[in-house]
Amino acid sequence: MSDELSIPHSFDGTVRLFPLPNVVLFPQVMLPLHIFEQRYQQMAGDALAGDHLITMVLLKPGVESASEDKPRLCSIGCLGRIVADQRLKNGRYNILLRGLSRVRILQELEQDKLYRSACVELLSSTVVSDLEIKQAYREGLTRAVTTWLSGIGVGPDQLAMLLKSDLPLEALGDLLSFALPLSVEFKQELLEELNAEKRLKQLIHFLDNNQPPKPTIFSGLKFPPEFSAN
Repeated sequence: MSDELSIPHSFDGTVRLFPLPNVVLFPQVMLPLHIFEQRYQQMAGDALAGDHLITMVLLKPGVESASEDKPRLCSIGCLGRIVADQRLKNGRYNILLRGLSRVRILQELEQDKLYRSACVELLSSTVVSDLEIKQAYREGLTRAVTTWLSGIGVGPDQLAMLLKSDLPLEALGDLLSFALPLSVEFKQELLEELNAEKRLKQLIHFLDNNQPPKPTIFSGLKFPPEFSAN
């Protein structure tokens, strides 16, 4: 396994937390981030000087932003590795974060840093082993995604290669969960589900039974998306 996809053998469960109100990271996903807040500049600098690891976590529903001292966080996040970085003026960074593993926050840690840190446990997701079931889910995803996007007049051009790729089914589901314009609340539900088959069923059922966003809201599917600002 390449270094970009592996968790260091020295990993002890201590992570840097990057809470945001509108981003849910999934394993295998590449997430561009623009780092400008001082505390997250410090976090990015420490990560780049060390293990390159950052854990993305969603703010609890009802929390408007990460600006308050310690806003409430969802308990499940995604550990990611910085695989590319660019140092900008005034200490800012552009980084590319690759999701590695779902994690559960066990306890926040006291420290003298500007950013938050925690002790986490790595979470393993199940896989779908039956070949016929795998193929059925892959076909179901392709149909559901294509139909859903056609409802707003958007062709799945950006996702066509992804849908036709030989990516593992579980990774395909996570990538689609990230890339599609779904609510962050639903994305968080999918992140928290550790049973891959249940997760795929949830995604397909949602696409089959819910209207896509209106064109005025949906500004065009980009994969990967533009840089997200902290």
